[in-house]
Amino acid sequence: MDVTEFEELIDRLGEDLSLWPDDRRLPAEALLAQSSAAEALLDEARALRQALTAPPVRAPKGLADRIVAAAAKMKGDTAEPRTEGETAES
Repeated sequence: MDVTEFEELIDRLGEDLSLWPDDRRLPAEALLAQSSAAEALLDEARALRQALTAPPVRAPKGLADRIVAAAAKMKGDTAEPRTEGETAES
């Protein structure tokens, strides 16, 4: 088994090698013992699975309203009042 075949099997069978059929798992384990590239692929697949199964991140209640209010305040703070007849080019 080479790294390319190993990657394809991870895509098809998942990152849990214990669920793979013996005729695929045993060569994969042998490859893992000698290939840092195969190890990296398996680690990446496991990290991806963990990220996909993690609970969603939720923003605190009212965060959007606070952001809009802060942006409006910043906009108001940066605007300089103009005198009558003054233009932006003055």
